[in-house]
Amino acid sequence: MPDRLPLILGSGSPARRQMLKDAGLSFAVESSRVDEAKLADALSRHTACAPAADIAEALAEAKAIDVSSRNAHALVIGSDQVLALGDALVTKAERRDDARRTLKALRGQTHALHSAVALAKDSVIVWQHVETAHLTMRDFSDTWLEGYLDMAGEAMTRCVGAYQLEGVGIQLFEKIEGDYFTILGMPLLPLLQALRERGVLDT
Repeated sequence: MPDRLPLILGSGSPARRQMLKDAGLSFAVESSRVDEAKLADALSRHTACAPAADIAEALAEAKAIDVSSRNAHALVIGSDQVLALGDALVTKAERRDDARRTLKALRGQTHALHSAVALAKDSVIVWQHVETAHLTMRDFSDTWLEGYLDMAGEAMTRCVGAYQLEGVGIQLFEKIEGDYFTILGMPLLPLLQALRERGVLDT
């Protein structure tokens, strides 16, 4: 059997790292140097409000190519997630006040999470995939919101939308439509199939 390609996760996301680890993959981790916020802003401006799914895909590809450019012959996973409320993009909260504003905007509404993943080898994208999930937040009270912010702590600043579905953030929702891993930040099942097709995983 020929040697398998080294696999690198081009992301510093603890959630994505945990997903791959739990799935039994052997991989290295190297964060990309892409300025995600700057690139997302440029894409949305230059392409006249590009669809959020396209922005997620472009970010994932940029991150994969960036890390691949420094790791010849390895297969690099790039991934990103974009939250859209209608035509507006929602970014990560930097502090509690930001999280409060975000959650008040999402309260009682249905928003879309677009998660993209890409594979790059020798600075060329060899595969990419985007999936979308729709989540509806319940109409919680301001008092409950303050309690949630207390419970969530710093976790609310690590995820777009100021929630972690795998934790106390699940209490924010009344309806969820979409793949669980897509919501966590990466379409895992299509990625695993792509890795099997490339001999990184056994078939």
